[in-house]
Amino acid sequence: MRLFISILFGIMFLSSCIKDSPKNPEADIVSFNLDPKELTGNTFIDQANRKILLFLTKEAYDQGVMPTITVSNNATVSPVSGTKINFSASGQVTYTVTAERSENKKTYVVQVINVGDWNFEFEKWGQNSDDKWECPLEDNNTAIWSSGNQGVAISGVAKDPLAYPTRSTNDGYQGSRAAEMVTIKGTPLSAFVGIYLYAGSLFIGNFDPSSVLIQPLAATQFGEPYVGLPDRFTGYYKYSPGASFQDENQNIVQGKTDECSIYAVLFEGTQRLDGTNILTSDRVVARAVLSDGSRKSDFTRFDIPFTYRQGWTPQPGSKLMMTIVASSSKEGDRYRGALGSRLLVDNLAVIPK
Repeated sequence: MRLFISILFGIMFLSSCIKDSPKNPEADIVSFNLDPKELTGNTFIDQANRKILLFLTKEAYDQGVMPTITVSNNATVSPVSGTKINFSASGQVTYTVTAERSENKKTYVVQVINVGDWNFEFEKWGQNSDDKWECPLEDNNTAIWSSGNQGVAISGVAKDPLAYPTRSTNDGYQGSRAAEMVTIKGTPLSAFVGIYLYAGSLFIGNFDPSSVLIQPLAATQFGEPYVGLPDRFTGYYKYSPGASFQDENQNIVQGKTDECSIYAVLFEGTQRLDGTNILTSDRVVARAVLSDGSRKSDFTRFDIPFTYRQGWTPQPGSKLMMTIVASSSKEGDRYRGALGSRLLVDNLAVIPK
């Protein structure tokens, strides 16, 4: 009898625990899947900025798509998975995810990236609503450019666009604005983990702030889908190096002058490369690298042909990705450079064959 009562009590206790278990507060879109035939590149979910980046064929864009969506456990999404969305008719598409704990909600914006236009004038910029860093925008308000600003924000800089190493400037070659990158001093928090400077950087791709403190180079994820084959990389830049070059431990390197870095890379596949392998991966098939990173007091034009890997030929149906990278300190990825180095770029373009 005692055994029966003990078992019954245990069952009642477990039942009570199950009944009273807390509701899931998560409200994330975990996956957003489309027919691969509708895509020119992999779909990317930017959780930090609550964006879903789609790389669609022209036919898929014109006809609409029906994504299959998974969300956090017991959460709901609106529009529901399988609903057809049409961009040309409805303009901006948003999804709202409601957690099991219904007061928690997240809204994701779907952006279709234009992979055919590789001319960048840097006239339009957006500002992060929380941390106030800036980022270039396309005419349709999509963002294919990224920078290390998100990582710098984590280190505790002031919430002011001018406090970040990458921002807009009115000192442009043409039009009213350009992109400005400045190598700045690290913060007390970054110094605690051994980072004493941040180089200004701008690149086509995405920055993953979740890995910046563990694997800083892996946080910079390069590339967007590219259709065709590039012939030349052109643009304008102006550069002034800082006074004293320092190594990663803040030691001044006598006789060394900082240099800027500007290059474009074409590579195979649909997965992005990152800061650990963008110049070394065997997936890289062509490069266009600025050879002169020295001081330029006035805007200077460059026109660099792409150099292809010897023996490489595109295979039918193969997919390619392209990135453009610029930095105010060539060795900034290793936290080496000169404080105050300043790089301006404008009117960048990849010219197809």
